[in-house]
Amino acid sequence: MQDRAVLTIALAGNPNSGKTSVFNAITGAHHKVGNYPGVTVEKREGKIEFRDREIRIVDLPGTYSLTAYSLDEVVARDFLLNEKPDIVIDIIDSTNLERNLYLLLQLIELEIPVVAALNMADEAKEKGIVINHGILSKTLGVPMVPTVGSRGEGVEELLEVAISTYEAGSKPRMPSYGEDIEAHIASLVALLKEDSAFVAAYSPRWIAIKLIEKDSDAKKRISGHIREAEILAALEDTWRWIALHYRKDPEILISEQRYGYIHGAVAEAVHRTRQRGIPLTEQIDNVVMHPFISLPLFFLVIWAIFRLTFAIGEYPMAWLEGLFGALARYVQNSPLPNGIRDFLVNAVIHGVGGVLSFVPLIVILFFCISFLEDTGYIARAAFLTDHFLHAIGLHGQSFMPLMLGFGCSVPAIMATRTLKSPKERIATILAIPFISCGGKLPIYVLLAGTFFPNHASTVVMLVYATGVVLSILSTYFLRRTVLKGQSMPFVMELPPYRMPTLKGVLWHVWEKTWSYVRKAGTIILAVSVLMWVITSYPKAKGIENYEMQVRKEIIASHPELNESQIATNIEILLRQYQLEHSIAGSIGKIVEPIIAPIGFNWKIGVALLPGLTAKELVVSTLGVLYGTAVNDENEADSSLRQALRDSPDWSPRVALALLIFILVMPPCFSSLAVIRAEAGDKWMAFQVAYSLALAWVL
Repeated sequence: MQDRAVLTIALAGNPNSGKTSVFNAITGAHHKVGNYPGVTVEKREGKIEFRDREIRIVDLPGTYSLTAYSLDEVVARDFLLNEKPDIVIDIIDSTNLERNLYLLLQLIELEIPVVAALNMADEAKEKGIVINHGILSKTLGVPMVPTVGSRGEGVEELLEVAISTYEAGSKPRMPSYGEDIEAHIASLVALLKEDSAFVAAYSPRWIAIKLIEKDSDAKKRISGHIREAEILAALEDTWRWIALHYRKDPEILISEQRYGYIHGAVAEAVHRTRQRGIPLTEQIDNVVMHPFISLPLFFLVIWAIFRLTFAIGEYPMAWLEGLFGALARYVQNSPLPNGIRDFLVNAVIHGVGGVLSFVPLIVILFFCISFLEDTGYIARAAFLTDHFLHAIGLHGQSFMPLMLGFGCSVPAIMATRTLKSPKERIATILAIPFISCGGKLPIYVLLAGTFFPNHASTVVMLVYATGVVLSILSTYFLRRTVLKGQSMPFVMELPPYRMPTLKGVLWHVWEKTWSYVRKAGTIILAVSVLMWVITSYPKAKGIENYEMQVRKEIIASHPELNESQIATNIEILLRQYQLEHSIAGSIGKIVEPIIAPIGFNWKIGVALLPGLTAKELVVSTLGVLYGTAVNDENEADSSLRQALRDSPDWSPRVALALLIFILVMPPCFSSLAVIRAEAGDKWMAFQVAYSLALAWVL
């Protein structure tokens, strides 16, 4: 076969078969892997140099069949059909061989060179599953390579076999469906081959089989074929013949034939050694999936995560706050010009430092969530909530996107591609923004820790729970009005429990944390500087006279204060005077009539506006708006929490109202862009209007 400049290898396979682990092992990437189906919802690409070849590796979304229903399955099928990779590596879960081989047979029928990776070979061995991959390879006519993707074992051999298969130009042996059905397939293939342009685009045999299976996409692909009418007539004859002789739906018949072929191959190549006792997964599920214990246990786990996050995180968070406070005092007391000192303290340290102080909480929260994901517990939570989700018009598979929403709404919205019903998918997309993302956590912690210090973790957990309740009520309303329709049945494979690798969990935590820190150093810094500019300019007129006036008032009302304390109070009042006469003050006064009925003043209105870009910006903006004088004698003045407590603008009631408003207000611009891409302009506009109205009412 002629060499191509870049060899394209597609990684296909069932959900949760370890495709992304193999992809990471081949390319050196660190894409998210998880012990539940549907982690990959779009194709990912990487390039490597191997044996003097440039190779493009494409990780496709998991699919059980090439008859696609959900958007992620469509992505996988369309890539294989339209882009025609040079070779396909089918990643097979060795512990569940028969189900995984079903996709392999369909890949073979595409007439593209195929190699099979018998992945999770270590787990198969532990379960007493012995696979003679030589016999299995000979029976199916496909090269087989045992691999352990999570550790990179067998990956180099897999690439070598794939390249050798491509260079040899060998194509796999086609499975047989029996003499009678093969005759009908052959007649359809003969008609399909009469259009040379069609033959150049598709495998006639694959299209013929899919037509017999009543695949709607295959029917669309023959539209415009020069023999379309004859093909459709022959297809009707085939369906009538199957109904007469087998009394079965053609799709079921083809499926049974495939599984019969697979069963024979597995019987030849696989045997089990005796396994002692009940498998560990079943033992754990006897407790975790118990009808009476399961849901209370799930809520207990969620509560424990929040308690652990605060119990451990408050100490490093306090250290960071002290560090940034000390840095602010150092800069304030430095010989730098007043303008530069003010910029560094109020724009950079109060703005960015206030956000970075919450990094420890982000680390602990995502460590716990990532650990649960990798064990396989989250997949069980989806199963446990299926009955309830059906009651509100969703699908058990909606649980995973909703769960991802606790991290970030963008990947959560994209994860809805696994849902097959368009209405359930739209309803899930619209519910996700009510789930509190990681960007909202710093705001919750700031306000709860400031105004409810003895019950901060409980308040934050209740805000998270309120978001879940609102998403439920919103979905219930939408599914009974504008998105009416039946919920689809939920069938989900529960993965075995696995002990997460420390490397995998820490890498996931690092990705989330670095994304947060990078945002603090780019977007948040830029907006903090912008906020400093619009709060500092134009310079207020008559500020010198105002300074003299407040000095006299302070000395008269507080004769016990020393000069340093008088200076501190004057600086606070001057900042407030400047702020009120700045650009930000003017903007705030414009929005104040809109938000005054819900208890917010113009300063809170100014702080909310940048939150449309990123929710973390609310904290940094409050840091700029309420940045206080810094000196050695009164360290508490450097604390944003103390500044909020001391401000007459704030009270526990105002803080609680703002917590709910932040929870419900429209998501960030990035999330809105993804909603627009996934659901369209109409639903994006609906999300904005609906969220704003609900936030104002609540």
